[in-house]
Amino acid sequence: MSDLLLPQRRLRPTAPYLLAAAPVVALAIVALLLAGGGSGHGHAAAHAARAIAEAPDPLASQSYAQSPRSVHHARALSPRSVGRAARRESFLSPGAPSDQQVLSELSQEQAVQRQESKTSLSVTVAPGSGMAIAPADLPLQIQEVIAGGNAIRDFPYVYGGGHRSFIDNAYDCSGSVSYALAAGGLIKSTETSGQLERWGVPGPGRYLTVFATVGHTFMYVDGVWFDTAGRAGPYTTRWLTKTPSLAGYVERHYPGL
Repeated sequence: MSDLLLPQRRLRPTAPYLLAAAPVVALAIVALLLAGGGSGHGHAAAHAARAIAEAPDPLASQSYAQSPRSVHHARALSPRSVGRAARRESFLSPGAPSDQQVLSELSQEQAVQRQESKTSLSVTVAPGSGMAIAPADLPLQIQEVIAGGNAIRDFPYVYGGGHRSFIDNAYDCSGSVSYALAAGGLIKSTETSGQLERWGVPGPGRYLTVFATVGHTFMYVDGVWFDTAGRAGPYTTRWLTKTPSLAGYVERHYPGL
């Protein structure tokens, strides 16, 4: 009888350890399911890992990095919702004008000037607000990209910002470009600068060209530059008029744009 009871006496002291280990085991199972239980979660985890593995931005010192992650801004809206709003705002509605409506009116004036002067007016950067003003005759997808850039134009730079999700409160160089491209429906998930070297098709575009290398990326949009580097302060615009150095960058564009 004592031999039968002996295993029970040996098991009793281990019970608290088993109970303590249960949460750890549960967390391990959840992590395993997130990593490989579904293709969507598995892809997201792998994509996040690639984003973290991106080479540090060599121009980060010029991008006014914020650490810890800034709370200057609430999280951005979905880039596609920003793009669709820009598309709707291209048709002015009655009532008090919104900022986007004012920009739309300015862009229409630019289009009229372009038609009257027979010259090619391009995107400009509004003094003070730092918003890019697009001529109304630009393709809608380019206008949506510009609206996306405007939406995060003064968000701070944080390495890795905008990679775990398009919706963030700070963006690095590739997170910024990915957000703007997503607003125009030109990209489906955030990409690192190295991945943007293979985005779209080779060469410059008519309206939009992405410049990418392993450590940094920015884009040219019909006369202006969307770039985290070279800004005059931590919350100033990503829209720049000065041409950055283009040496060593791969040029990519979206077919037809």
